[in-house]
Amino acid sequence: MINFAKFEIIGRIGEIDARPKVTLLSVCANYRRKGDDAEWTDDSYWNRVSVFAEGQRKHISDKAQVGDLVRIAGRLKDTSYERDGTTHYTTDRIVEEFGILATKN
Repeated sequence: MINFAKFEIIGRIGEIDARPKVTLLSVCANYRRKGDDAEWTDDSYWNRVSVFAEGQRKHISDKAQVGDLVRIAGRLKDTSYERDGTTHYTTDRIVEEFGILATKN
């Protein structure tokens, strides 16, 4: 049996940070929740994802813009690093699927 940890996000791009070997995207997803006053409100959450595949990076560079509605899916990877003698733990979201659902305009 295959085991896996996956994620899926549908949201709007807030930032595109193209680096030499990775493109980092911030994508905002909105959740509806009932507030203390029993009124429904949007609860926005920013997700940071990493794109390593060269074809996807080129597609993002050529076609994607801040404000576009996108669907992103991929795998989760736990990592850690040391800084100032303290170990920090993170969960990386590595993009395997990327599609633009609607442009900003």
